[in-house]
Amino acid sequence: MDDKNIKLFENRRVRTVWDEEKEEWYFSIVDVIRVLTNNDRPRKYWNDLKTKLKAEGSELSEKIGQLKMLAEDGKMRLTDVADTKGVLRIIQSIPSPKAEPFKLWLAEVGNDRINETIDPEITIDRALATYLKKGYSREWINQRLQAIQVRKDLTSEWENRGVKQGAEFAILTDEITKAWTDMTTRQYKNLKGLKKENLRYNMSLLELSLNQLAEATTAEISREQKPQTFEENKKVAKSGGSIVGDTRKAIEKASGKPVITSKKAVDFAQLFTDVIEYEADKEDNVEDTQ
Repeated sequence: MDDKNIKLFENRRVRTVWDEEKEEWYFSIVDVIRVLTNNDRPRKYWNDLKTKLKAEGSELSEKIGQLKMLAEDGKMRLTDVADTKGVLRIIQSIPSPKAEPFKLWLAEVGNDRINETIDPEITIDRALATYLKKGYSREWINQRLQAIQVRKDLTSEWENRGVKQGAEFAILTDEITKAWTDMTTRQYKNLKGLKKENLRYNMSLLELSLNQLAEATTAEISREQKPQTFEENKKVAKSGGSIVGDTRKAIEKASGKPVITSKKAVDFAQLFTDVIEYEADKEDNVEDTQ
């Protein structure tokens, strides 16, 4: 978990996760309870509160999710989380003089993302710095940022067509992937030796470009054909991916090598480092001969 996922309220840590698709913050409930109550057993407090809310007929417990967050022992562990609305509901059930200041703090955390929406350069600058630290080239980073916008455009189009987030998004994404790579998303990840890692972050510049083109093509076809059912959306996804699949095959025929590579992020980072060192050595050699 990055430091940016740790927020401070009165110098007390609150673990958070930002959901890009839902555009929503999720907060560790035990952390919220700890800062509101100063209770040294926040988990027991939360378990008791959950039982009480359930007995009162509250639907809040049904909306509580779990996400992996960095625990005190340094390991990633599943933790009960709630979005902003859920946290506000929990606050109502906890007598605490810090309730109002905490509500203002929640608004400030949300405002950070609102500012990024108003001024996209804030988000871009943050992403650029993060990717550069990980060793990606500026060309790859620019392509990745464009791909994120294309993905958002596609998912917005799917939502307009009644496609549900989660399983249905995953099925349509898999249809696109199979059509342009001749592999399922799982097979693609297996080729790269990935398990839970993000596939897009482990694509080469060319792979990323073609994947982006496949999603952009699918979105454009969908806007024209206006599919009404999930099956019709699957056909559109396959069509968009197939067009780019033909492009991939043409590139492979002309270049004489496969577009799909088993290389992943760590390999690309090493490649970029090797290129930089090679260029630096050339400069040193030039200086030595002068």
